[in-house]
Amino acid sequence: MTVGSWPGVAATRAMRGAAALRRMTLGISVLLIAQLSIGMIVNLYVTVPVHHPGAQPANYFTGSLRSIAWAIGHGAPALAIHATLGLAVAAIAIWVAVRALRIQPGWGAFASVLAAGLVVGAGFNGASFVDFNHNVSSLLMALLALGALSCYLVALYLLPGHR
Repeated sequence: MTVGSWPGVAATRAMRGAAALRRMTLGISVLLIAQLSIGMIVNLYVTVPVHHPGAQPANYFTGSLRSIAWAIGHGAPALAIHATLGLAVAAIAIWVAVRALRIQPGWGAFASVLAAGLVVGAGFNGASFVDFNHNVSSLLMALLALGALSCYLVALYLLPGHR
């Protein structure tokens, strides 16, 4: 019997994996709360100009890239922070989903994958808001982010107990 095949070793690896996933899920949840908070500041105190690079694009994807680059480089500080953090949150959400699928397949992983999809959807609506200045995009962005946060709470609940 090799060291890696001992029953205790596999259980220890599973516990470490669950603990790491718990920390990652808690971390992305805190980042989402920060992102939602900054988004409220942007919603209340920042006016996105109607004319800027990327506004009213004929091609959504290239226009959105230009709009997000403008928001980060030339937008109000709260908007620049919100856009930058949004990109980071999307990348981290995808990373958490991949880790969840590897570490704990099942409903917890499903909740993490769904959360990542909702985060990406929130990002697309954020880009749409900067592109077209429609309030419904801002509303959808916030609702999708709240949905993602709810999924992460479910994922945390479904993880094996903390010692």
